[in-house]
Amino acid sequence: MTQPTDAPGPTQSGPATPQMRPGRQLLAASVGNAVEWYDWLAYTFLATFIAAEIFPKSADNSLVPLLSTFAVFAVGFFMRPIGGLLLGAIADRRGRRAALTVTILLMGGSSLLLALTPTYAAAGLLGPVVLVIARLLQGLSVGGEFAAATTFLVESAPQGRRGLFSSFQYVSTTVGQLIASGVTALLVAGIDDSAMHQWGWRAAFVLGAVLSLVGFWIRRSSEETRSAEQQAAPRPGLFEALRTHPRESLLICGITTGATIAYYTWTSYLPTYAQVNVGFDKGDSLLIGTISLAFFALLQPLGGLLSDRVGRKPLLLTFSVGFAVLCVPLLNSITQSFTSLLLVQCAGMILLTGYTSIAAAVNAEVFPARVRASGIGFPYSATVALFGGTAPYMGTLFKDLGRPEAFPWYVAVLCLISALVYLKLPEGADKPLER
Repeated sequence: MTQPTDAPGPTQSGPATPQMRPGRQLLAASVGNAVEWYDWLAYTFLATFIAAEIFPKSADNSLVPLLSTFAVFAVGFFMRPIGGLLLGAIADRRGRRAALTVTILLMGGSSLLLALTPTYAAAGLLGPVVLVIARLLQGLSVGGEFAAATTFLVESAPQGRRGLFSSFQYVSTTVGQLIASGVTALLVAGIDDSAMHQWGWRAAFVLGAVLSLVGFWIRRSSEETRSAEQQAAPRPGLFEALRTHPRESLLICGITTGATIAYYTWTSYLPTYAQVNVGFDKGDSLLIGTISLAFFALLQPLGGLLSDRVGRKPLLLTFSVGFAVLCVPLLNSITQSFTSLLLVQCAGMILLTGYTSIAAAVNAEVFPARVRASGIGFPYSATVALFGGTAPYMGTLFKDLGRPEAFPWYVAVLCLISALVYLKLPEGADKPLER
């Protein structure tokens, strides 16, 4: 029988082992997560160069554009939930550290495979096939990273600091995104267009593979966070979390629904939304996106610290109710002014911090230690794929249907649904975490 979460006991106080060094644990999770997201997002920033070499417009084989479409959708909407399920199960069966080393090696290997992908001119259809396989592997890795890193971070936190440690999940994710953008910008500025098409885009993925080895080395020196009792217990089955904790699985979906659409809208899609709907300058919108992401990263530890003092629910409700009420007026207030978009994006980042800074802690506090990683991994990744990954598509669809004003309402309604879930969510900040 699982020990009650409010009962005293050695499995619920402090780090999982007396030798655990929280600073090293935080570094292992954060550096590795940043590398994961650099590798994942570099493809997005380099897509135009990759497409020209691997999916040329002049290709005669009709399977080429089909494979291109398959690569985008299969990775974003299929492999991440599978990664959350499989690698989350590894984290519960073999340990958090084992899962984290698997995810980063998988990401490094797939990045190297991307760098070595043959062009369509050199190898024909083999080039697109290799590219698709590499992106599928990256999707598998990213899907497992959140589940494993979430449990590792929160279980490594000293008592009363779970919110702070949780915040580094999105600090490192944002840092990885900024590095990917920065490396791409430096390559484009430093070499000519011909060199970018020949080898420049490949260099970014070689760098990612090297950084993955660095992250692997750092993670190898970290400590396992499962207690000795959990390590000695029978290993859970692949679907045990879904089978034995269906309510908690649905709760993860409700917690994530509004947050993921708000996150992808504000951190990824907003520059495009401004370009499409008000004719905003492309260069300025991307600059604003970079500034706001840096601002967003700085906010995360503040949100985590605040949640350790006042609890998780006040921040979650501030985020969800704030977006439900303000999303429509904020998006409708965007003009062609640089200041207007900057203020809208930063205002959204402040509200969004109410969720992102504590997402890892909130999710980890839902499940018992035995199935914590797998319990989080699948429902979280599936919800992100369904609502977060489709945010740009839905925004474009509403525009194509002649109803662009409907998209802000769509985001607001999903955030309102999550607000109702947060109202019923038990407060976890003041309870020890089962180890």
